[in-house]
Amino acid sequence: MNKVDKFLNKLSNKERITVLECLKLIKAKNFEGLNFKKLSGFDILYRVRKGSIRIVFSWEWQNVNIIKIDRKNDNTYKDL
Repeated sequence: MNKVDKFLNKLSNKERITVLECLKLIKAKNFEGLNFKKLSGFDILYRVRKGSIRIVFSWEWQNVNIIKIDRKNDNTYKDL
């Protein structure tokens, strides 16, 4: 089980549904309505903010890879 799956299992049902909907939109490259931002200092890393949850992903041409899902804290953007 990877880190993304472990984090999703810790969420409440309402939060899990919200995050899964965001993940579907990210995979479909449909960022309308999402709080979407390029991370400074990185060429291909972006984040989506949904409440206190941050979804960090890489986006190169046709490939979208989820890097990390975490709650906002001091370690959210470390080790990227």
